[in-house]
Amino acid sequence: MDNPGEQVLQRAISTIAQVDPLIKLIHQVRLGRLKPADAGLRAVTESWIETYERMLALEGLTRSGLRRLDPAPRVAVLIEVGVLAPDHQAVERLSASFHRAMAASPE
Repeated sequence: MDNPGEQVLQRAISTIAQVDPLIKLIHQVRLGRLKPADAGLRAVTESWIETYERMLALEGLTRSGLRRLDPAPRVAVLIEVGVLAPDHQAVERLSASFHRAMAASPE
């Protein structure tokens, strides 16, 4: 992993995974053990979004690396289970951050 862009990407992936609500909590929502509006789940989700935005702003991410970080599939799951609304301000902010990063990134 001598490629600096790959190192930055791996750091971003690792950091995002540490606060990812999908890993354990969404399963609990699907089983009905946790409500989508649970305050703890909301806090974890907001923290995840903020972390994701910070990682998208890291210097050294390439366009191909950013494609691997695309938050849309994970956000879609959060919307599907009712944790987030498609028009939630944080969802829109994260999407805008991703698109800005893509536009500014080197090939």
